[in-house]
Amino acid sequence: MKDKVVLITGGTSGIGRALAFAFGKAGAKVAFSGRKPQGLSETTDALFAAGIENLAIQADVSQEADCARMVQETVTKYGRLDILINNAGISMRALFEDLDLAVLKQVMDINFWGTVYSTKYALPYIKQAKGSVIGISSVAGYRGLPARTGYSASKFAMHGFLETLRTELLYSGVHVLLACPGFTASNIRNSALAADGHQQGETPRAEEKMMSAEEVADRILIATKKRKRDLIMTTQGKLAVWVNKLFPSLADKLVYNVMAKEKDSPLK
Repeated sequence: MKDKVVLITGGTSGIGRALAFAFGKAGAKVAFSGRKPQGLSETTDALFAAGIENLAIQADVSQEADCARMVQETVTKYGRLDILINNAGISMRALFEDLDLAVLKQVMDINFWGTVYSTKYALPYIKQAKGSVIGISSVAGYRGLPARTGYSASKFAMHGFLETLRTELLYSGVHVLLACPGFTASNIRNSALAADGHQQGETPRAEEKMMSAEEVADRILIATKKRKRDLIMTTQGKLAVWVNKLFPSLADKLVYNVMAKEKDSPLK
């Protein structure tokens, strides 16, 4: 990773912030985006304090122009772009019949279109460097989760997009990785959108029992170095994918039961 340039969307908290430190400590120059000035300022200061060369970029990945500018600012600063990590994302929790469709659109705009826009403008530089395009996805991209229709749809779309892109670029030297952390301790559940679009405000899961964002970032760094194509990080996630392929009807019941046990689950 020495002197490689990595661009991380949604790099001011959770997995994105942990990725900035992991890749930076491995020798990369780190550009990262975020929407809030305070988060950008705090993260860039922390990275510089750790001796990591970095560039903070205020951008909303749901806006195509912001994604184009984000890539251009990175290349203008560092002269190249080796790795794009599509990490920015948002979740939601509500039954589809109760869901304001504007919520589903917002989730798709950030999770799917944010990946498409960022990748479109980064790809010429990634191809030149024979670098990597990485999508931080979820087991929800392999198996639909009840009360997460918008989130699952966005991750299925990300999977289809990146899998197709990988095939198109098969002989280009470009590496494409789909990384699926499973449940990770972060603020994504706190900021998940409810049926009417307001933030959930609290997590329905025991965050202290989950994999840390730092461990997730370390695993993604290793997978990037090894140029792996897929990374499913938890036993539960691997079982969910396997059972869903072989016994889909059983998977329906198992997934329903697991999600129904969440605190204040809409399935109850």
